[in-house]
Amino acid sequence: MSFRFRLRSAAVLCAVLVAGALPEAGAQAPFGRRPAAAPAEAMESGSVEIENSDGAAGKFALPPATRVERDLAYGAAAAQRIDVYVPDGARNAPILLMVHGGGWIIGDKGNAGSVANKVRHWLPRGYIVASTNYRMARPPNALEQAEDVGRALAFVQANAASWGGDGSRVVLLGHSSGAHLVALLTAAPAVAAASGAKPWLGTVALDSAALDLVALMNARHARLYDRVFGADPGRWAELSPLHRLAARPLPMLLVCSSRRTDSCAAARRFADKAVSLGGRATTLSLDLGHGEINSELGRSASYTASIEEFLRSVGLP
Repeated sequence: MSFRFRLRSAAVLCAVLVAGALPEAGAQAPFGRRPAAAPAEAMESGSVEIENSDGAAGKFALPPATRVERDLAYGAAAAQRIDVYVPDGARNAPILLMVHGGGWIIGDKGNAGSVANKVRHWLPRGYIVASTNYRMARPPNALEQAEDVGRALAFVQANAASWGGDGSRVVLLGHSSGAHLVALLTAAPAVAAASGAKPWLGTVALDSAALDLVALMNARHARLYDRVFGADPGRWAELSPLHRLAARPLPMLLVCSSRRTDSCAAARRFADKAVSLGGRATTLSLDLGHGEINSELGRSASYTASIEEFLRSVGLP
């Protein structure tokens, strides 16, 4: 046997052993465990609710004269944790509460694509930025996840003063599946209230295709959505922000990628219904990819300026 053949055989064996150590895509993951890899069905053509950048926490440099308080518990479960980024000398600071994406299955509050540029931009301007995790399993329970976001919001509101923040000046911000969760809370604020949260100032939803869940599930869609939302049309309506919207909502800005075929149409339908109910909801279509709509916020000057205009419209600096 040649040395080259033995080397190739060893490499193949190592690959098989490593693959065998990884969990199967369909394996059940307990609440609190944050899978590092997206399930295969999320990688299908046309499915972008899970980005390659979604996943475990990453390291990034904080701006000068700032600090972070990590893994603060807002509930008893291991995944019910929140990070809070605070500028030195904060006093009555407004607060952005970020909810990460990851297809309701993966993701982390410390993911650099979700928080790094937001922290770098808004902390020097006197904001506090909080980023929350929520429980995940396979299959996940999206309503329970929305309730977790409500609990995280209640925790931020109750503890804001200890960080130099103002609990009455909070804006919810979510990307992808996180955008679905914050939109669901905005459409059905009783879910947040039942979790102990008080009304917040407004919501920014970053590129969710699941705002009109009934239409999504009745059209051709990636298998990921079946894993998350099942086959019961009644459940679809219960978890659909558009269908839960029945009264004037808090102000909303719905950002969507013009490169997708589904998210902008869903955003417009939601905004139109919100306006018909007397609310203020606007859409912002951007020529950015799904992940870029998250990661470029705080870095892209024109995009960030549009978000800041919305923040000013709800009374923030």
